[in-house]
Amino acid sequence: MNSFYKNLSMWLVIGLTMILLFNLFNKPQPSVVEMSYSDFLTSVESGQISSVNIQGDEVTGKGSAGKDFKVVTPPADAELIPVLRKAKVDILVKQKEESPWYVTVLISWFPMLLLIGVWIFFMRQMQGGGGKAMSFGKSRARLLDKDQTKVTFADVAGIEEAKEELSEIIDFLKDPKKFTRLGGRIPKGVLLAGAPGTGKTLLAKAVAGEAEVPFYSISGSDFVEMFVGVGASRVRDLFIQGKKNAPCIIFIDEIDAVGRHRGAGLGGGHDEREQTLNQLLVEMDGFESNEGVIIISATNRPDVLDPALLRPGRFDRQVVVPVPDVKGREKILEVHGHKKAIADDINWEIIARGTPGFSGADLENMVNEAALLAARNDAEKITMVHMEQAKDKVMMGAERRSMIITEKEKEITAYHEAGHALVAMLLPGTDPIHKVTIIPRGRALGLTQQLPVDEKHTYARSFLQNNLCILLSGRVAEELIFGEITTGSGNDIERCTQLARKMVCEWGMSEKMGPMSYGKKEEQIFLGREISQHRDYSESTAIRIDEEVKTIVLTANDTVHQLLSENITVLRAIAEALLEKETIGLEDINLLMGRESKVASPAASPTATPAETPTETSPQE
Repeated sequence: MNSFYKNLSMWLVIGLTMILLFNLFNKPQPSVVEMSYSDFLTSVESGQISSVNIQGDEVTGKGSAGKDFKVVTPPADAELIPVLRKAKVDILVKQKEESPWYVTVLISWFPMLLLIGVWIFFMRQMQGGGGKAMSFGKSRARLLDKDQTKVTFADVAGIEEAKEELSEIIDFLKDPKKFTRLGGRIPKGVLLAGAPGTGKTLLAKAVAGEAEVPFYSISGSDFVEMFVGVGASRVRDLFIQGKKNAPCIIFIDEIDAVGRHRGAGLGGGHDEREQTLNQLLVEMDGFESNEGVIIISATNRPDVLDPALLRPGRFDRQVVVPVPDVKGREKILEVHGHKKAIADDINWEIIARGTPGFSGADLENMVNEAALLAARNDAEKITMVHMEQAKDKVMMGAERRSMIITEKEKEITAYHEAGHALVAMLLPGTDPIHKVTIIPRGRALGLTQQLPVDEKHTYARSFLQNNLCILLSGRVAEELIFGEITTGSGNDIERCTQLARKMVCEWGMSEKMGPMSYGKKEEQIFLGREISQHRDYSESTAIRIDEEVKTIVLTANDTVHQLLSENITVLRAIAEALLEKETIGLEDINLLMGRESKVASPAASPTATPAETPTETSPQE
């Protein structure tokens, strides 16, 4: 930005100077009639000249008609003055002014000097870097100093395997002989792949903080411009800078902006992005080696990258930065907690178990929300209550207590959520209930939140069938109590149908359709998302798939209908408790069901964890 204003000021000065000189040398002159010397003498003798100004051998003046004239007289003409006196002409004599020699030289050479100055200015701009004018082909990578980078590996938690991979690279840069004595070579490139918010860029910042070598940082979008060939030129310049400062590390963030699969763009082989990628491939492992230059890149879409970019010799290692598990979440929370005023009652283990599926960015956001809630309540420290409120806000949305809901809608919502909670308690193997509320949060009128006891990576068919029952239980409860159904089950039905179709078409969980996959997804790499689904089966098979999906859903619906009919008294009790308290927990539901609590409440047990996807009631439409 400072360079931009500096260039702008320079151009303003040059423009103003040009305008000033133009006005100086192009002043409008009054209309002057040039007259021969003989005509001048004739006019004097005839009385047509009223006054003259004599300056050297040049005579100017005005005639009797008021017109200006100019005439050059012979040098040392002794007869001119007597003739003028005789004609009674007003005579004014001035000594001829001579400009200094340097002024004459400056005026005569100024245009040439101005052109030379402008040429030097443009040459300096083209040889400069950054955002200067005409420096399109220069790399925009920023060299990070040790004083600028404050993040170290101590600030990164929950991704220990990724830290070990990058620590090895840093150790190699500090002591290469330790690894090369057995004939090994350091990887030329490391690709950090993971979901958004898992800490890829933070990990790169930690590498910059730990490495005692030059660290260049650039984004993938900084290579590509509207001018053809600029991206390739910037790649060349980036590696030239890297080789001059080797050993060094170059970090390219969001490399999928420039490294997407070739041949998938709209511009064909001459596409600017593809030319940039080709140059990057050549520089990473081409004819000329770049010893000592290590590339670290980050992306959340490794599937769209060009295969040539991922082969050994370019990106030798692909480090997966996963969503942290419960131990990783606990360490991440501790890292963020050190920067906040935390009360003594905070138990990071309970909070970590209560946030399955949260990424590092989600956890940081949750801790920040807790700090804001504590500050809003004028608290001196962040307590467990603030953390619970922040967790609910992040997972389910902010409470909308100002939303106007009629008593009828509130009652329907209460029975809807009571149906979800009761069926979840009655079916075996389901996740325990954490909280049921009819307070509107986000876009939902009510929510039922479940607690997975353990981290799940695979799901049994019985577990998925029970989930179908839980999704349908709100609709069945409405039908049993009120004799009609509402639009509040729209989201539940959509998720239920989608889950049943995946069970049939993707996971082979249908006995009639067998262990086969139906439907091949077509994904456009250039667009990076699913566009259509190719049907690789016949029309009769499609009919059987639809019938099987319908059978699975209707079977779950019948199961829910039977369960709620047999326990309708408990259903009414849970709904009345919701209408009275608006929010109830697991212990409340166990008391209403007339049995002791088998799972402790989340605030007292470190084994309770909130659900990844709460069951919600959609707004009535």
